[in-house]
Amino acid sequence: MELAHWIVAGLLALFSLYSGTLKAVRSPDRLRPMMAWVDRVPLPALRALGALELLGAAGLLLPPLTGTATWLAPAAATGLLLLQAGAIPVHLTGGDRRIGLNLALLAAAAAVLLLPAG
Repeated sequence: MELAHWIVAGLLALFSLYSGTLKAVRSPDRLRPMMAWVDRVPLPALRALGALELLGAAGLLLPPLTGTATWLAPAAATGLLLLQAGAIPVHLTGGDRRIGLNLALLAAAAAVLLLPAG
């Protein structure tokens, strides 16, 4: 089960790293083809979401790998779970009904919390 935890946590961290980096550095014009909702949030909020995803990715992996402040990993997973729980209504209220990825990421964050890390 520990292997399953690391696979799910690693994939969630990779996706969060990718998505967070895009939100943190790309302009809304370049994000719009991938994320139709970017016009409905202020740029500082978009950058903050990107920063939260980057911190979540780091928090999932670095504390358990270093053995320091290991309580941060479940906190990061909880944060990413809450982030996706908040993203679903944003997609649904904006006419963008594509929430499959959000549901998968929410499930992955929940799995990281439930699967034993070792």
